[in-house]
Parts: sequence; structure tokens; C-alpha cells
Amino acid sequence: MERRVGTVSRGIRCPIIREGDNLADIIVDSVLLAAESEGFEIRDRDVIAATESIVARAQGNYASVDNIAEDVKNKLGGETIGIILPILSRNRFSICLKGMARGAKKVVLMLSYPSDEVGNELVSQDKLDAAGVNPYSDVLDLERYRELFGENKHRFTGVDYVQYYSDLIRNEGAEVEVIFANHPQEILKYTKKVINCDIHSRERTKRLLKENGAEIVCGMDDLLNTPVNGSGCNEKYGLLGSNKSTEESVKLFPRTKECGELILEIQKSILDKTGKHVEVMVYGDGAFKDPVGKIWELADPCVSVANTPGLEGTPNEVKLKYLADNDFRDLSGQELKEAISQRIKEKKDDLVGDMAAQGTTPRRLTDLIGSLCDLTSGSGDKGTPVILVQGYFDNYVS
Repeated sequence: MERRVGTVSRGIRCPIIREGDNLADIIVDSVLLAAESEGFEIRDRDVIAATESIVARAQGNYASVDNIAEDVKNKLGGETIGIILPILSRNRFSICLKGMARGAKKVVLMLSYPSDEVGNELVSQDKLDAAGVNPYSDVLDLERYRELFGENKHRFTGVDYVQYYSDLIRNEGAEVEVIFANHPQEILKYTKKVINCDIHSRERTKRLLKENGAEIVCGMDDLLNTPVNGSGCNEKYGLLGSNKSTEESVKLFPRTKECGELILEIQKSILDKTGKHVEVMVYGDGAFKDPVGKIWELADPCVSVANTPGLEGTPNEVKLKYLADNDFRDLSGQELKEAISQRIKEKKDDLVGDMAAQGTTPRRLTDLIGSLCDLTSGSGDKGTPVILVQGYFDNYVS
């Protein structure tokens, strides 16, 4: 019988995950119990996705503020350091900043404006226009910023991050100086030892700093990339992708090698128990933008931490409305359906440059599916850290 439903994304309820839990067993059992409870079947090419958070928790991948402070002191000398281009987030960055400040005597904090890398706004573009400030060239100190723009509280959190971050640094016993600039090399007028905290532009920032005379440059991926006094770590991403755990600790991004082992174990277990070949991934932040707050959900260094090979690549799809409005504009009804179905069956393996593919989403499958999973799981109390996506690889003729 013809399938009448396309892609379905289901949040799967799981037990609360603790360090040392057998995550593969928990995920597989939870998915199969959900299928039994809700009356659906596991199919070939279904996608089982687990949020990075439960994977890191099962790994016990945590670090303390003291661990961060010691790493900063060892790598940057413990005197005056520049901390540049951080995102504005109590969950994502405040505990990291606490550790950085604890490992220094003075912090020169350089904030990008009018917003941070992921869209959190310090000041509106309209206010910049009214003040005649050009964020691409003008560097502001704290006094000038306050004179022009006063206090600016985050739209959603109600936090004045300039004050919040300044107080946090002082509370760790360090002196603080705040500047507002968008060119990384501006920090070198204050110190030659720098932690660049940007995420997706970090390699370019490191290059610019080194080319302009920085003595020491550490990205967040260079901190906690090895254990400190028995702490957790992430060899590839360091502090990137970390979240606040307690007031004195962070949960780090899950270790990639173990994620790779986990996804293969889940895939094999599902095959053994159901005879179905599913795809599996561990996902972080999805790649989408809030139209009101202008915030990108991209605080993790990647959307897919690990995925099975079947999730590599990009979609290879034709645009149905293009075919209906152009190639088959004189057809209708069953004749139109049959013509479009035949075109889909005959489509090339690579549609790059084909007019019939224009308007389809040119992104990696892992970014698209990871975004769907992140939206489905949410970030609050839904209790669904595992997502089952069915029908994603179907098309009009499935």
C-alpha cells in the first residue's frame, strides 16, 4: 500500500542518565519500548539520535573551575590575559570565564558588538546608527559604551552581560578592563597573551593574532584538551561545547572516539534485535536561527559529534513545484503524478547544477537531521534526549 506519511520525528523518553551507565543498552531498550508502546515498527534507514549531553554525562566528562584555572595559568602565565569574542551565555560561558579569571591577575575582556557570534545582542543596530558608531572600525572602552548606550539587558534573560561578566571576573580576584571591538588584533594593544573564545571562526582568529604579534594564543579548544589533575577533557574541542554543570564545574563535549564506538554498538544491537539497519548519530546544537531574538543555535563546535556512514553527504533531491510549474505544466491529476514519479526514479546521483534541484537545501544531512532532532528534543524538561526519525530518506515515490 502507498505510504501516506513522510518524515516523522519522535522524542523517546529515557531514564535519567548517570555516569557509568550503559548508554547503548538504555537507548536501544528505550527505542524498542517506545515502538511497542506506541504501535510503530523500526524500519531500515530510520535514524536514532542521542543528544551529546547524555553521552558526556555517561562518560563522566566533567571538569572543575580549578581545573580550568590551572590550565590557563600553565598555558598563559597567570598574569594579564586577553579574553576575546566570547558568547553571552550563563550556561555556555560563565563558568569557563570564571576558571579563566581564576587563572590570571588581570583580564582584558574584548566583546564583539552589536552582538556575539551566535546572535546575542549587546546593543541594537538602530542604537549604533543613532550614535554614529561603526562596529567594523570603532573600538569603544567601557566608559564610552555606557555613555552612548547605557545598560543593555538581554532580551530573554534580563542580564546585562557587560556587568555580569565584569563582576564574575572581579569575584575571582582579578582586575578587569572591558573593550568593545570586532577585529581580534585590537587586543594586542593591551596584552600579547590571548584566549580567543569564538567558536566557528576560531582558526581565522588564531591566525590573525599570531600574524600581528601575539606571544601566546589559546582557543577554547586548546584548554582542557588533556586532563588536568584527573579531570575530564576533550582532545579535539577542549572547552568548546561545554555547559554549566554546577557553580564550580562544567560538563564537557563528549569524547569523539567513544561516541564513534557508541553509535556502532547501537546500530549493531538494533540489527541483532529487529533485523533492521538503522543510522545513528550523536548530535549537538541544531543549525537554525530564532527570528525574534536573532540567536543562532550554534554554540557547539559541530552539529554531529559522530554518525554512521549512511548519514554522510547532502540531499540529492528535485523540487516538485519546479517540475509541476515547468517541465510538466501542461499535465494534471494522475498523469502529472506519474510523470513526476518517473522523473524522481530516473534522477541522477549528483544533481549539482540541475535546474530541477534549485531551492533544495544544500546542507549536510547531519546538519539537517541534527537540527530536526534538536528542535524535537528541546532543552528543558521534555525528558526525550533520544530522537527517532523515520521516513527521512523517503521521497514522493516511496
